[in-house]
Amino acid sequence: MNELIFLVQDDPSGGYTARALGQSIFTEGNTWDELAANVREAVEVHFDKPEDMPKMIRLHYVRDEVLAL
Repeated sequence: MNELIFLVQDDPSGGYTARALGQSIFTEGNTWDELAANVREAVEVHFDKPEDMPKMIRLHYVRDEVLAL
């Protein structure tokens, strides 16, 4: 696997949540730096062998905003 993509969203209670696409990995963090560290740790724990780990992790930040007219 060359790349693993995480969908990052604002958590309603504050901070961020991140969910991997195609893998059962979910984590959260209060700040962007904390989230990035937690994502790295979650990926390392999820994959048993170093050769199975992705070479790159992409954090795709999605912000849903509703505008009233």
